[in-house]
Amino acid sequence: MLRTIRTFVLGALVLLGSVVGVAAQDDGVHHLALQISDNDPQKMNALLNVAANVATYYSGIGEEVEIRIVAFNAGLHMLRGDTSPVLDRLNAFGQSMPNVSFAACGNTIDAMAKREGIEIPIVANAARVPAGVVELMTLDEAGWTIIRP
Repeated sequence: MLRTIRTFVLGALVLLGSVVGVAAQDDGVHHLALQISDNDPQKMNALLNVAANVATYYSGIGEEVEIRIVAFNAGLHMLRGDTSPVLDRLNAFGQSMPNVSFAACGNTIDAMAKREGIEIPIVANAARVPAGVVELMTLDEAGWTIIRP
C-alpha cells in the first residue's frame, strides 16, 4: 500500500514538473519591463542604466533581450519632449538600442494636457499606450519580468 502511494505521488510530481516545464518554455528571448512613475532625474537615469546594463549583458553572452520602459504618472516627464531631463539619453537609446522600447501612458498624457492646457509632446521613439499600468499587467501576463528600479 505504501509503495503504491509513493509511486502515485512520484508519478504526479513528474507529471506536474512536465506541465510546469511546458508553461515556462518561451521563445528564447528574455523580456524585461521597467517602470518609471516618479519625476526624478536620478531614478530616470538609474532606469536607463539598468536597461543599458541588461542589454549589454545579454548581448555579451549571445542571447536576445527585449526591454520595454513604461512611463506613467509623474514618470511620464521622462518621455516628454518638453520636460525630459534625460532627452539626450533617450535619443541615444533610439539610435543604438533597437531592443529597448518606450511606452507612454495615454491616461497620464490626457490628464497632463487637461491640467496644463497644452498638447503634451512625447518623444518620437515612445509609443502611446492606453494605460501604463494596464501595459505592465499585460506584459506580466505574457511572462515579462517587471522591475521598478
